[in-house]
Amino acid sequence: MRHLAKKIQYISFTLLMGGTIIVSSCSKDFLTPKPLSFYDPDAAFSTEEGLFSALAICDRHLKSYWATDHNEMLTLGTEYIFSELMVASATDKRNMLADVANMLTPTSETSYQNIERTNSIWYLWEETYKGIMYANTVIKYADLVEGLDEEARNAYIGRAYFHRAFRYMALVFQFGDVPLVTTIIEAPKQTYQSTKREAILQMLQKDLEFAVEWVPDQKDMNLIGMVNKGACRMLLTKCYLALGEYEKAKEQTDILIDQSGYALISGDGFGSFNEGPEPETWKITRNVIWDMHRAENKLIAANSEVIMGMPNRGSDTEAFTKMLTMRILYPFVFDNRIQTKDGKQALLNLRRNHADYNPQYDYMRAFGRGIATFRPTRFHMTNLWQVNGVMDETDLRHNSEVGNWIRMEDYRVNNKASSLFGEPLVLHDEKRNIEGNVECSDTVRRWFDVPHYKLFLDDPVNEANITGSDGLRGATNGGNADWYLYRLAEAYLLRAEAKYYINPGDPTIKDDLNIIRQRAKATQLYEGAVTIGDIMNERARELYWEEWRNVELKRVSLCLARSGKPDEWGNTYNLDNFDKQSGRDAQGGSYWYQRIVHYSLYNKGPIKIDATGNSEPNFTMDKKNMYWPIPYAAISANNKGQLAQNFGYDGYDPATPKWETWEEAVADEDNTGD
Repeated sequence: MRHLAKKIQYISFTLLMGGTIIVSSCSKDFLTPKPLSFYDPDAAFSTEEGLFSALAICDRHLKSYWATDHNEMLTLGTEYIFSELMVASATDKRNMLADVANMLTPTSETSYQNIERTNSIWYLWEETYKGIMYANTVIKYADLVEGLDEEARNAYIGRAYFHRAFRYMALVFQFGDVPLVTTIIEAPKQTYQSTKREAILQMLQKDLEFAVEWVPDQKDMNLIGMVNKGACRMLLTKCYLALGEYEKAKEQTDILIDQSGYALISGDGFGSFNEGPEPETWKITRNVIWDMHRAENKLIAANSEVIMGMPNRGSDTEAFTKMLTMRILYPFVFDNRIQTKDGKQALLNLRRNHADYNPQYDYMRAFGRGIATFRPTRFHMTNLWQVNGVMDETDLRHNSEVGNWIRMEDYRVNNKASSLFGEPLVLHDEKRNIEGNVECSDTVRRWFDVPHYKLFLDDPVNEANITGSDGLRGATNGGNADWYLYRLAEAYLLRAEAKYYINPGDPTIKDDLNIIRQRAKATQLYEGAVTIGDIMNERARELYWEEWRNVELKRVSLCLARSGKPDEWGNTYNLDNFDKQSGRDAQGGSYWYQRIVHYSLYNKGPIKIDATGNSEPNFTMDKKNMYWPIPYAAISANNKGQLAQNFGYDGYDPATPKWETWEEAVADEDNTGD
């Protein structure tokens, strides 16, 4: 597999990325193809074995968006800080991406070093085009493999179409109008121009319709983790929604829900029970929500809800990548910035061989060694869970009593030197007139709730380290983690959305939301008319850290502008300008922007904290940030052509030519400008 990866890298980097806009340097020498090895790529991919391995690289690359071992960064976090659900919270970094409106420019995202700046925008640009190269490799060589019958050949092509479509669906809602690359070219190309979002979506629709026809159902496959027909239907549904084909979108979800053999997991338990790493500290009462999100249950045969998942297990295999959810997404609590009122550090990390160790207070093992690169917004922690104006106390997805959700008050002082030993943590807050027992000098990074059922992962390596001198033992980082790509629950949510654009008064919309809420044992069910806000709130509750939240919000922004249907505040949007506005005031912009200004920390003013480095973060977001800037490195490398910069950023010119149709862009791909 490693050798195949190198072969694919040869094709993608030397024949395409070496000579296109997907580079971080514009020097002539850098743009010259340099073979990594001497071999004939036509021979490498002339067999079904080679084609199958190439497709496996596509599958593995897809997983890398969720499982990215960057120590202090998970790629998907960037999707969430460009939403109403999270913000960057590594307050020790002076360049933390908080002041987005001022910090995000075409030249600010130029290398993988942005990972250390608490965002992965450059990574999402470069890696996504790399994934497109992998898919294009399969598409090109599928027709050259002898002995494949039509059904097998088209299945390979259909799966590659899915991979390419998944990545372009991300690009057009992250970056807007982008270069369309559909083949492996034979010489460096520096003459690209941008292709309009609409044209790319139309190509994706055509490709995904082909994929739905030819890619087999999971029940007809003997491998898990490859693209299947259900996954193609899910992505085609989103494409139909984006293009305004709402009836077609509903038809696809009807097939998924009623005719494809899937069913929501229900009951009180499912699969095998994982009691967590330290049940004496944090007891899990077995429940269906906890069980269905355990890595060991996600891809088992009994899971009737999974449409497509991503295998990620076995630390001794090349395909395994640790998912550091328990390090990146949990609060940073183990230092003296959380102090008891008597001046003692509230939470200690004691090794299991320490004289004062007590398994009732082992928060390192139970919750991990969090460093909080990202943190949820208060909306995500509180008001999101209100339905019918009532906080739903029984919803298992927000329930501390069963162990699924962790609040800071669920920690207890575990420092025996404090007179408050054993007491729950309560934040002293003069502004809110709360007489708490602890002070926290950095509430951005060290004081927030965690959806534990989603983010807890076994970490067997550190769990076995009882006496390690660095203290990293137990569930400190995360580990083995099969992950969901698509579940049936999302099909219900997509169907509700399609119905809303067709007829907002459709009384069955609420049924598609309530079936998910009932599974979560929620008490509050939707009763009357449902808004698009209700649908997006339910997506946030159900699909946290599964969906690409920024992409989905912007897709829905397009749908609202195209359909003319109102948002939850009664706003309507104009297709001509919903994504071409600037400013930080509360009015106007897109639906994406309205969700952010209503529900997040953005544009609320500086937050005073006493932390190393960034002592007064000011979270800002501009309407123009609807799209991220096209990296200047890509524009300058494409020095014989002209890529369009997005509205509001330096270099924007509305007169920059763009391909109006995908056919024009494809026809131009052989033009290198020589």
